Amino acid sequence: MTQHNTNLKLLAQGLFLFLSGLLWGCSQEPARSFQGYAEGEYMYLSSPIGGNLERLFVQRGAQVKAGDKLVVLESGLESAAVAEADQVLNQAENRLADLLKGQRPAELAAIGAQLDRARVAVGQAKRELDRRQKLYNEKTIPLETLDQAKTLKELSATEVSEIEARLNTAKLGGREDQINAMRAEVATNRERLSQARWRLDQKTIFAPKAGYVNDTFYVEGEFIPAAYPSLSLLPPENIKIRFFVPELVVGTLAIGQRIAVTFDGAKKPFTATISYISSQAEFTPPVIYSRNTRAKLVFMVEALPLREEATHFHPGQPVDVSLEPIHE
Repeated sequence: MTQHNTNLKLLAQGLFLFLSGLLWGCSQEPARSFQGYAEGEYMYLSSPIGGNLERLFVQRGAQVKAGDKLVVLESGLESAAVAEADQVLNQAENRLADLLKGQRPAELAAIGAQLDRARVAVGQAKRELDRRQKLYNEKTIPLETLDQAKTLKELSATEVSEIEARLNTAKLGGREDQINAMRAEVATNRERLSQARWRLDQKTIFAPKAGYVNDTFYVEGEFIPAAYPSLSLLPPENIKIRFFVPELVVGTLAIGQRIAVTFDGAKKPFTATISYISSQAEFTPPVIYSRNTRAKLVFMVEALPLREEATHFHPGQPVDVSLEPIHE
């Protein structure tokens, strides 16, 4: 009887040691499921130029598309500056065009008429010279009278040459240095107009990407200082999953690795891709404290959900992460 009890006792001890070893061995297997939460990187949209909020086209919670008009600030001064710069540029361009094309047709016609009269005068002076030369040869007039006719012909010919030169110059347009100076003035005024238009454009804020309007910070009529955000936008691609793993697990992870993410109420698990693995350990953040994880050193890991599934997650939302990918 005693021997039988001894055998039972030894059998029980052996079974206990076996089960203990089995449980101990299982406890050494690193966990494959972890707690985490969704996080978002917000875009804070602002204007580099301050002004009163004239129109707010969206409210918190709105979904917007890329290019949608979100905010308009008062822009009376900027609009006036654009109109003035545009007028100054037009004036400079007109002056440059005048220099390039020369004098107007009416002015050229007037110079041409002067040239015609000068040529007629040359013909008359030549005939008068011929007549006096004949009279001088007949010794009817003195040499002085002949010289007067020669001088008149030379003066008439000189006037024709001067008018011809003036007409050619008028057809050529302005001098090269004047044209270059005016071209520089046009370029300067064009740049001023571009700057004025840029300042006017900054008074309207458009959505740079499609996304969710997380919050608005001002109401219509309030003054928004320069560079102060008027609203925050969360594009789907800026949503990420953040979770924490122990040292035994972090070495098994790799950038680009696919994982499965789920949350309370989810109809199915979602796929995410690991995009960041911290190189430094930290204590478990309070947001995921539990009896098993409190005060343990862990490594932060971030993963990006598929773009078409990212809208299912909301910043701050608790999630469960499985390192086993979804098998499709």
